[in-house]
Amino acid sequence: MPKISEIEYFRVPPRWLYVKVTDVDGNYGWGEASLEGHTEAVEGALDEFKSRFIGWEANNIEHIWQSVWRMGFYRGGPVLQSALSGLDIALWDLKARRLNVPIYELLGGKVRDKVKVYAWIGGDRPDDVKQQALGRLAQGFKAVKMNATADIDWLDAPASLDSAVDRLATVKSLGMDAGVDFHGRIHKPMAKQLAKLLEEHRPMFIEEPLLSEHHEGIAELSQLTTIPIALGERLHSRWDVKKFLNPTIIDILQPDISHVGGISEIKKISAMCEAYDIAIAPHCPLGSIALAACLQIAASTPNHVIQEMSLGIHYNIESGEEDIGTYVHNPQVFDVCNGYVNVADGPGLGIEINENVVRKLSQKAKPWRSGSFVAYDGSLREW
Repeated sequence: MPKISEIEYFRVPPRWLYVKVTDVDGNYGWGEASLEGHTEAVEGALDEFKSRFIGWEANNIEHIWQSVWRMGFYRGGPVLQSALSGLDIALWDLKARRLNVPIYELLGGKVRDKVKVYAWIGGDRPDDVKQQALGRLAQGFKAVKMNATADIDWLDAPASLDSAVDRLATVKSLGMDAGVDFHGRIHKPMAKQLAKLLEEHRPMFIEEPLLSEHHEGIAELSQLTTIPIALGERLHSRWDVKKFLNPTIIDILQPDISHVGGISEIKKISAMCEAYDIAIAPHCPLGSIALAACLQIAASTPNHVIQEMSLGIHYNIESGEEDIGTYVHNPQVFDVCNGYVNVADGPGLGIEINENVVRKLSQKAKPWRSGSFVAYDGSLREW
């Protein structure tokens, strides 16, 4: 069996970290280990993987995954799991490309031919939101996601919630579905009020209505609203997910394939959720490799319901011209038609990475830094 001969990583704009694994026969695969705001930490973990896994059998993906998880004593968390994600996705891509089949064929085959997708819109005022939503309609989207609020105090004026309701109503008036992302920045006194106010406009879901660390608060909120509750981007393994399943206090899980341990782990998490009648809608405001990997999961996962994609998201636009099509030779695989993306039937991830562009743009790429919110009184608020 082919052995791993090289593990490389490339920091590329706007804020992504790509991984390439090559075996002794020259076969290769690409993965994505992006962890927004913590690029250098993940790069350090990947340096460790270089020293550990060169010479290992590239086919033994599960054995390598288990070695990362179990043989380092300290396990899990966003940094190690993101590094593992990049390695794991690349190994799946390598194996499937060597066999000349899509990854979904190694995961049991297709359960669908196309995948429902949504994209992000911003804007603080209803008119701004309307224009952005119309732009997404023109791109082929039928569903979007938007922030619920800007920074907000622990206990703020009730009127601070009114704009969230107005913006959701605006998008719904266009005939689009919309998810509302609380982003974990709203605390329970305000989250309860906002969930109640949004109900009549029937959003697809409310995302991270509270931070996932407040398990008991989410359990309480789940009894107070009929809106589906979604979260998961800050959960990093099936063990993190367990407490939300029994008892069931969420409706949609949003694991991030670049933060949770890659294809191997997200497939297991999806099966766990199916047993509890919970849908999967992976978080993915990331790069082309992460999106392609998510689409392979979507193709082969019965309880997958919708896929986030970062086409034209503000992170990309603010950083320059780089977008999900920048680093691939076949960006048409991400074309949206009537709210769906077709399942790619090419080998591996279904995309062909433009390695020349990756290497060129990685030479001067700087690590992306998260923003921050500081209140009028100088205290910090959730970003």
